[in-house]
Amino acid sequence: MNDIIELAARVGSALQKKGLLLATAESCTGGGVSHAITEIAGSSEWFDCGFIAYSNASKTELLDVPAALFAQHGTVSEEIAAAMAEGALSNSNAHITLSTTGIAGPGGAVPGKPVGTVCFGWATSDGTHTERLVFAGDRQAVREQTVAHALKGLLRMLDHA
Repeated sequence: MNDIIELAARVGSALQKKGLLLATAESCTGGGVSHAITEIAGSSEWFDCGFIAYSNASKTELLDVPAALFAQHGTVSEEIAAAMAEGALSNSNAHITLSTTGIAGPGGAVPGKPVGTVCFGWATSDGTHTERLVFAGDRQAVREQTVAHALKGLLRMLDHA
């Protein structure tokens, strides 16, 4: 967990230097990214809000994810991750957002999407980037790896912003 808090502090420093606000849209991490971020003193200067949208209905209601996308691509997909990140951007004061949707386990696997499958989205007004990874380990390990990867992806985006 200390590595995650260290990553969150680096994210905060980078956001603050650029004068940017962050919002999160989390499903499989259940607020884990937002928790790490708010562990950092002064995070209110660079963190706007976090959406925990666990159900498909909440993803549609809170983040404007089109219901048809779930049927077309499945909840755990880069398309849903992109829509979540973009929805967080349009429903907050943030300049940059990240999203997580995945199968942390122990159940929930579907053909082509084993336990540990996680899709990520990062969005700014300039566009959206997504990734799909498969992590090993139990539920806690998958969630921790997801939080760390979401923050690392944000740092990569900030380095190029």
